[in-house]
Amino acid sequence: MNWLNESLGFLFQYPLWAVIVSIIVIATLLAFWGTPLWIWAIAGFIALWGFSAPAWLFIVFGALVLIFNIKAIRRVAVTGPLMKLLDALNFLPAISETERTAIEAGNVWVDAELFSGKPDLNRLANESYPELTEKERAFLEGPVEELCSMVQDWDIFVRKGFTDKVWKFMREHKFFGLIIPEKYGGLEFSASAHSAIIAKLASRSGPLATTVMVPNSLGPAELLMHYGTEEQKDHYLPRLATGEEMPCFALTEPTAGSDAGAMTAEGEVFKGDDGELYIRLNFEKRYITLAAISTIIGLAFKLEDPENHLGKGKDLGITCALIPSDTEGIRLGRRHDPMGIPFYNCPINGDNAVVSVDQIIGGPKQAGNGWRMLMESLGVGRGISLPAQSLGGAKVATRALGAYTAIRRQFGINIGKFEGIEEPMARIGGFTYLMDAARRYTCAGLDMGEKPAVVTAIAKYNFTELGRQIINDAMDIQGGAGISRGPRNIFANQYTAMPIAITVEGANILTRSLMIFGQGAIRCHPYAFDEIDALTKGDVKAFDEAFWKHIGHVARNKSRALLMTLTRGAIASSPVSGPASKYYKKLSWASSSFAFLADIALGSYGGGLKIKEKISGRFADILSWMYLATATLRRYDAEGQREEDRIFFEWSMEYAFAQIQEAFDALYREIQVPGLSWLFRGPIALWSRMNRIGTMPSDKLGHKVAQAMQQPGEQRDRLTSDIFLPEEKSQAMGRYEYALQALVDAEEVYKKIYVATKKKELPKTQPRFVIDQAEEKGIISSEEADLIRKAEDARVDVVQVDEFTLEEYQNQTPAAPAMEQNN
Repeated sequence: MNWLNESLGFLFQYPLWAVIVSIIVIATLLAFWGTPLWIWAIAGFIALWGFSAPAWLFIVFGALVLIFNIKAIRRVAVTGPLMKLLDALNFLPAISETERTAIEAGNVWVDAELFSGKPDLNRLANESYPELTEKERAFLEGPVEELCSMVQDWDIFVRKGFTDKVWKFMREHKFFGLIIPEKYGGLEFSASAHSAIIAKLASRSGPLATTVMVPNSLGPAELLMHYGTEEQKDHYLPRLATGEEMPCFALTEPTAGSDAGAMTAEGEVFKGDDGELYIRLNFEKRYITLAAISTIIGLAFKLEDPENHLGKGKDLGITCALIPSDTEGIRLGRRHDPMGIPFYNCPINGDNAVVSVDQIIGGPKQAGNGWRMLMESLGVGRGISLPAQSLGGAKVATRALGAYTAIRRQFGINIGKFEGIEEPMARIGGFTYLMDAARRYTCAGLDMGEKPAVVTAIAKYNFTELGRQIINDAMDIQGGAGISRGPRNIFANQYTAMPIAITVEGANILTRSLMIFGQGAIRCHPYAFDEIDALTKGDVKAFDEAFWKHIGHVARNKSRALLMTLTRGAIASSPVSGPASKYYKKLSWASSSFAFLADIALGSYGGGLKIKEKISGRFADILSWMYLATATLRRYDAEGQREEDRIFFEWSMEYAFAQIQEAFDALYREIQVPGLSWLFRGPIALWSRMNRIGTMPSDKLGHKVAQAMQQPGEQRDRLTSDIFLPEEKSQAMGRYEYALQALVDAEEVYKKIYVATKKKELPKTQPRFVIDQAEEKGIISSEEADLIRKAEDARVDVVQVDEFTLEEYQNQTPAAPAMEQNN
């Protein structure tokens, strides 16, 4: 060992800690700046010279520099053998054709920035934030307002549907043609307008919103616009726009739910006696919205061509076609009963139903392209319909509960002043502000032509989960009034319907673990998909290019994560000033830590990460909350950083980063890293808990949010903008609005009575019992007495619940006497 000691003796000329620190600092800075490999080589030679290293070490280091810097040598000496090893170990995940299609469908957007570890904050802060056009605004405030006024949610539930007048109005005003181009007779509204319309309809009635949103999301119109032949577009789109044709789309089956690729519906191409080509269809579909009243069915099925009539092989794969509902062999007319919610949700069966091959969307040349069609269309739809519906419910909860908690009194004070009520109130108000920001941010991207499958999955999952939290909080706050169904009840039907939103368009459990991160890890990562693709094809050159860039990416993010953590994001440059600045810095910090840890997980689990759904789910939570935080930052800045909105903004941001911290804590606790798990569970986890990226909003901030929700005025109006507010005080929301305003109008009178009570001029009891006495004693005037009587009558009316005779309860009709009495 003497030769080794002599050879390495140069190191002992310096304190060991100095050598180690010097190496770490230099390496960290070089990685942080993303310096190319040749600069690392120069730095290495300088370090060896500075430490007076022996000649043999220069030779060894020089050889390594040549190997890793000359690509032709590197591919032969390192990359090729590495590929063989990874292939033998099945290290990288295998990608099936259906998975590849799903990954390649659409594109990546700001999600790639967040996944990069070094997001372009200027880009995130300057994404489009458009307003509705005059035409769109006129429709929202005209026909949409009128349609909302034509229905009442309780009537729809009792009737189990809409009146003929409502159906006629929706058809005449092209509610089923929101997305269809004007040249085909549609309205050609933007995603932003489409979303705003659904949100407003949802604020009036869930079934109403569902009925309008389905034909405008995944359905024949969407598929025809992107893939249909000109003949198909010319024939069907005008009829769909006016509601002459009522569409549905049949995808889900008893054995193919979230895994749509497992469908068993089949079609077989054959030549008829007339020499023309036809398809014989056999299928069993369920959960198909509008099916029972449809005239045209968009059908997804697996197509076979045994005699290769189409010249594309025998097994063509998933195909989408348009099937007239009156086709012989199609069985409709039945309904499911999803939680008692009265929208058309139905099964469809097809037994030897025959249609022309020309009914394939896009014609015979698109046979077998159905999976790509579905992935691209579902990706867009997830970002609009269900998020908008959830937001409509959130705004109703914010507005209604703001009023209710100011009106309802217990123990002599308004319940909105109880801290136990303030906590869920703050969640409702904060979530509503955040959700509206994310809705507008997402729709703006869609309006620019983006098709971000990961972002829309984030929107669908998180909006419906936040909506579930909001409706649970609303029911808790209302108590008995929330569980007593009837025309006065605002929340019971929303509460009942919430599991439907959680389930459809990809069940939330799988959306979180498989789509947001499972798909995002491959789709949004700058190198992962290229590596997998190259390994699958055996392309050494492509793999070499991607793999070594990936290694540099990991090194850079490791350094960024370290420096960002040590400085708490201070070294990041915020694109804005003011209260939002510190949160942009935190966002950069979160992204660097997320990107580095994601690569650690990819390196540790390899292809096995696909089945580590708990780990994937926590990564999904971080990516989701980074996106929601980004959207909230954009909203606050785009709307001028209003001081009155700051409490809602800061509550949302604090909550978002608290969720990110919670997910990081879980990852550090559970992640398996060969030989280093102790490091993540011990020192790194401890440091993360001490140096937290976020904590839950303070009670003081939550108090401010809850109190602001109870104050009528511009702020409350903006927070709950573009929902339907009935003018009639006989309607549920109208009652709340009327009573709240009456209490505000009488506020000074209440103060006079309170002062008189304190002076013992009036007995201590509820104000409504001393109005006459206060007027007689001259404490309040007759006009003031009328004002407070009006307020107290309104208060008492608001807290009433619906009641029915036994006969009325058993035979409820839209105009039941008890309803009229309660109104």
